[in-house]
Amino acid sequence: MPRQLGDLEDAVMTRVWQWNRPVTVREVLEDLQQERSIAYTTVMTVMDNLHQKGWVRREVDGRAYRYTAVSTRAAYSAALMNEAWSRSDNPAAALVAFFGMMSAEQRQALRDAMRIVRPDLLGSSEPRTREEPDEDKREVADEGKHEPAHEAADEPSDEPTDEQAVDPADGAGPESGR
Repeated sequence: MPRQLGDLEDAVMTRVWQWNRPVTVREVLEDLQQERSIAYTTVMTVMDNLHQKGWVRREVDGRAYRYTAVSTRAAYSAALMNEAWSRSDNPAAALVAFFGMMSAEQRQALRDAMRIVRPDLLGSSEPRTREEPDEDKREVADEGKHEPAHEAADEPSDEPTDEQAVDPADGAGPESGR
């Protein structure tokens, strides 16, 4: 699992990710110097460390190296979120707390992402056809509900359960060990 990048490592990787091309120590140095006073050898050491840790690959170009990111910033962020979530003693509560901290833009990004991955989560390769209620309507509908979760679970729901969402004939049901 990845550990979080330090401040200077993150500043260097931000440039490598943004530029999305092979970069030299000199290029990163010149850009960093617009924000702070920093030595060439410091940037060179950080980039070498990032190479040793597997964040960048490098190729010789004359007397210098050109560094390229091994993965994307999105993949790095996802790995950090997954690591933090997997360390929780109550993953469901951690997710609820995380969702509660999200801005409206982040919640929309989450909804967009779920539209992309949801077919795989349901064991189908076809997109869902039923429209998801939008958040404002869902919040209004939920305002009058003050029942404990265990009581509400006994009521019928129009949402498919995991068993209903997976075709048992394909062998991918709960009994399959997935």
